[in-house]
Amino acid sequence: MSTEFNDSLRTLYVEWSGRMRADPQMSVETMRDMQEGWHTVATEPTSVSYESVDIDGLPAIWCIPADADPNSAVLYFHGGGFIVGSTNSHRKMVGHIAKAVGARVLLVEYRRAPEVLYPAQVDDGVKAYRWLIAEGFDAGRIVSAGDSAGGTLALALVVQLRKLGEPLPGAVLTLSPGLDWDGNWMVNESNDMLASKAVIVTMGSIAFGGRSTTDPLCNPLYADLTGFPPVYISVGGHENLLGGAREFVKAAEAVGVEVTLDVAPARQHVYPFAAGNDPEADRTIAESAAWARQRIA
Repeated sequence: MSTEFNDSLRTLYVEWSGRMRADPQMSVETMRDMQEGWHTVATEPTSVSYESVDIDGLPAIWCIPADADPNSAVLYFHGGGFIVGSTNSHRKMVGHIAKAVGARVLLVEYRRAPEVLYPAQVDDGVKAYRWLIAEGFDAGRIVSAGDSAGGTLALALVVQLRKLGEPLPGAVLTLSPGLDWDGNWMVNESNDMLASKAVIVTMGSIAFGGRSTTDPLCNPLYADLTGFPPVYISVGGHENLLGGAREFVKAAEAVGVEVTLDVAPARQHVYPFAAGNDPEADRTIAESAAWARQRIA
């Protein structure tokens, strides 16, 4: 498939990076406002409705495709370094994912740093997961999913549930997961227009406070992955976090975990944001959704 197309996501990242370089002391509020613009590169998914949910004080949105499988659900964590990103910035992409999977997706508005430090975000994930179980979804029919830092959370949820002795989700689906908070395996510093080593390391240090970046909850790459559910990882061929994803695949395969790595040529960080406007985004969403359906059937 040709990689020549109008890469609106790359254009957006070039603009954001330029603004951040011009304003090195940019406030968290300004950065959050700027990065709400993620949704602008996606088309509006058809035949998907949205419903606000309050999970005992934790806000979330149900993304509900027409003819959704009533027995399956996806728990989705938005990206943004635990600092930026929201249900609004991610709603359209997640709507496309819900439609492709054919199941409801619960998109969670977890607490963000620096106001609330890690691992409160994992605690919010556990809360949402338990709520899904209480709503009648079988653990094995739930997919834990997320992008970037949300991909970290999707994997960290499994680490924490196992520690708590609770049933694990049937599969984990991640888009450009954050698995390199120290910048040890960065591979695309010159091609990645957003997730530079400096940005990744800074966001992690803010969110984690004094917690070690090798804590398995901060980076599930350092967890004992034995017994993990199947994991799907998609990464852009032009992004820095490709290196960390490859390291996770090696670690998972070494202990017999089923893991799939999908690398999209010449694509940027969380390229599925451009759902409906980029053939590679649409391919990854379709293929990862088919993969997920098989794992939770």
